[in-house]
Amino acid sequence: MALALNELSTYLGEKLAGRIGEAVLAYGELTLSVEPGNLVKVATFLRDDPRCQFVSIIDICGADYPSRAKRFDVVYHLLSPKQNGRIRLKVQADEETLVPSLTAVYPGADWYERETYDLYGVLFSGHPDLRRILTDYGFDGHPLRKDFPLTGFVEVRYDDEAKRVIYEPVELKQEFRNFDFLSPWEGTDYVLPGDEKAKTN
Repeated sequence: MALALNELSTYLGEKLAGRIGEAVLAYGELTLSVEPGNLVKVATFLRDDPRCQFVSIIDICGADYPSRAKRFDVVYHLLSPKQNGRIRLKVQADEETLVPSLTAVYPGADWYERETYDLYGVLFSGHPDLRRILTDYGFDGHPLRKDFPLTGFVEVRYDDEAKRVIYEPVELKQEFRNFDFLSPWEGTDYVLPGDEKAKTN
């Protein structure tokens, strides 16, 4: 498999010279770095070329590196059933970068791009319906960014008296903030409920 991926990497380096950046072969998978402006052409080539035939899009996901200028990696996973292989495309973006939509090349990219927009805030130009898909319409922020607070910004509850859903700022009750930072392998300094009945040496 590694030999086939090495040959594919060399082949793509020749055919897509100037359109792909770094090609990395690691853990049995080939990853190509692509600039946003070349993404559609590279994906179209990978789908249509007889030696590639990556006709199926498996997933689009994101990764957030807040310390970088282009903090997001948008990662595309493609499958070639004919060649029995997978390839990964990686595009770097920031909050303002418009990443071209691949819905014209892979119609199945539609909901994957909406999910990446919803959870990371990556903007896809040319998408037919770029709106939130997993969070609520009035949701504030993008929950998979590293700087998003674990508690979120608002809490939702149903008010029986008002007979409607209420959105309120998150309020953490102090009695629920008693954290036990001891390692479970080291044991605790106190007796856990039920342990008082255990035999001691």
